[in-house]
Amino acid sequence: MTLLEINWTADPAIFTIGSREIRWYALMFLIGFFIGYKIVERMWKREKINPAWIDPLLFYTFFGMIIGSRLGHCLFYSPGQYLANPIEILKMWEGGLASHGGVIGIIVAIYFFSKKVSHQSMMWTFDKLVTPTGLVAALIRFGNLINHEVYGKPTDLSWGFRFVVNLSDWKQGAARLFSVPSHPTQIYEAFCYLLTFALCMWLYFKKDAWKKEGLIFGIFMICIFTSRFFIEFLKNIQEGWEKNLVETIGLNMGQLLSIPFILAGIYFAWNALRVKGDMRKGENSSLFKELKGKG
Repeated sequence: MTLLEINWTADPAIFTIGSREIRWYALMFLIGFFIGYKIVERMWKREKINPAWIDPLLFYTFFGMIIGSRLGHCLFYSPGQYLANPIEILKMWEGGLASHGGVIGIIVAIYFFSKKVSHQSMMWTFDKLVTPTGLVAALIRFGNLINHEVYGKPTDLSWGFRFVVNLSDWKQGAARLFSVPSHPTQIYEAFCYLLTFALCMWLYFKKDAWKKEGLIFGIFMICIFTSRFFIEFLKNIQEGWEKNLVETIGLNMGQLLSIPFILAGIYFAWNALRVKGDMRKGENSSLFKELKGKG
């Protein structure tokens, strides 16, 4: 390591079983889900919710996110390749998950959870579900960091990372080839997601913002996708065809997909704040008064 560069040499694999690697990315994903589950479990006890609902919520959310993330990557970023060879969609071990697709998958999953299990509004569920999600997203970005992927453009800043660009060859014994010092955008995103996690936890546990359905969900969407939108300016183009998109309108696919989520977040937060008092019990909300007073 010198003043202007950090040689990032982390091995993506924890260990290998046969020819299959067990990677840190998967471990980060599972740790995030476990911690998220424990936080939601605490919410269930706080609100005295039927405990029989929590395991189905985990099931619906997990598979909704996995399926949505994979389909999002295949259809948003490489539709020609995967539609021509649909069986390739199933090869998740080769990589390729899209966070925007994961959000859509979770929305679909919560629709069925609300309809078949809780019989509560979808927003009732989302306010609880998104509270720990910022932590999960941050851990996934750290997994991307260890995988030497989804990093940014060249930089002369003192924290520029030099990532291994011939990862598969290096794993087979070849000498490492490094990128030029680049923005560690995985760390930038993880930091923003951790701040979002802290904000949502504060809103839920300190300000009882769950009483105003849609408020926590709306703020989460605004924070997550606004940070994603701006950090995308520092990222490398992920797919070759995006180059024409960026040259034409100045935005990449990740940014275009973030815009509707930001607008949805603004709508749900505004809709929650415009209703005076507790949406669920008709009581006055201290949070509403504070925010209204500051406005």
